[in-house]
Amino acid sequence: MSFFFLNGHGQQAFNSISTKELKVLLAQEKIQLMDVRTPKEVKEGAIKTAFFANYFDVDFEEVATAQLNKSKSVYLYCRSGNRSRKACKILKEKGFEVINVLGGYQQWDSEKNQ
Repeated sequence: MSFFFLNGHGQQAFNSISTKELKVLLAQEKIQLMDVRTPKEVKEGAIKTAFFANYFDVDFEEVATAQLNKSKSVYLYCRSGNRSRKACKILKEKGFEVINVLGGYQQWDSEKNQ
């Protein structure tokens, strides 16, 4: 199930997917997945194939875009979904097709054994 976040003008800003949908997608194909949490948070656990760029770093935009291919969709997650939503906005403005992972790593981790 996809959700659409709307901006103030009622236009689609970017898509979102659930962590369960992400799990299915990761099993089917190689995707661009970016973790925008802090290094401390990443040390506590991460999704294996993810790239990393700390949203709070002053050079977040530069670090993130240097790792990504604009011709492929980018799936973003953080701890709970708030920072990844903000990161989606930044990367979308840079021309990336972005998808926010709802619930972030907290949700992913809670579903680990399901």
